[in-house]
Amino acid sequence: MKVTVVGAGNVGATCADVLAYKEIANEIVLVDIKDGMAQGKALDIWQKAPIDLYDSRTVGVTNDYTRTAGSDVVVITSGLPRKPGMSRDDLIAVNADIVTSVTENVVKNSPNAIIIVVSNPLDVMTYAAHITSQMPRTRVMGMAGILDTARYRAFLAEALNVSPKDIQAMILGGHGDTMVPLPRYTTVSGIPVTELIDSERLNAIVERTKVGGGELVKLMGTSAWYAPGSAAAQMVEAIVRDQKRILPVCVKLEGEYGIEDCYLGVPCLLGKNGIERIIELQLNDEEKQLLEISRGHVKEVMNAFDKMRAEKK
Repeated sequence: MKVTVVGAGNVGATCADVLAYKEIANEIVLVDIKDGMAQGKALDIWQKAPIDLYDSRTVGVTNDYTRTAGSDVVVITSGLPRKPGMSRDDLIAVNADIVTSVTENVVKNSPNAIIIVVSNPLDVMTYAAHITSQMPRTRVMGMAGILDTARYRAFLAEALNVSPKDIQAMILGGHGDTMVPLPRYTTVSGIPVTELIDSERLNAIVERTKVGGGELVKLMGTSAWYAPGSAAAQMVEAIVRDQKRILPVCVKLEGEYGIEDCYLGVPCLLGKNGIERIIELQLNDEEKQLLEISRGHVKEVMNAFDKMRAEKK
């Protein structure tokens, strides 16, 4: 089993490290445009294998996609990270070109790979990778909901003073301020979270989750990497090990939730074939309204991307 991670920055290197530590693939290839970056980080990960006791072999290359040939899964983390005061949407112009170029190289060398996009703005970069690859929507997906849900669950665990292991939750919509947390589908060891916390505190946690990425950018001056890298690795694991896990994934909707031709996070069953099933939850009127707002925001950025593409032709 072979997995490639494109982009050896903090997110990509974290993803590769988690994949190696969990022995999810026999070979993990890190690719970066900066000479020596991928090689150095891959070597560092390999040198701790005797300490953490894993066999996965990590190798790094500089912009050489022939070394990635035959990859089963490819994770794309390439692109500029957010800086303070910068929205995810501000990144579209530069990161769209990067993701498009990377996807072309991925398809050329690994035509049967499943592609996971992590680059921001996530929903639109998934769109860019999907139309560039011309693959079925089940094989090109974005990582967002797992990260957003993890933040939500972490904040809840802290507020309730319980283990995050016992919290299950689901977040829909775009990756950003218009995401749609679903308290109605949030439980703690099967107990509805609304029985354990008052609505005011729960709403505050929901709002903090929506700006969770921005909170970290303000603190560190750049985007997060431990949680995003681990979230991407969880998706790879679900696919490589055919776990049939139900996880929130960004995918092109084709009528699900009454939405056409928009890339949004929804619960999906992940297995060896990629997205094996898109699950439609029975949303109430308020949740439908919030999802429509999120759809409108993502569609605006998709339209901006389409305009950029048209101007280049």
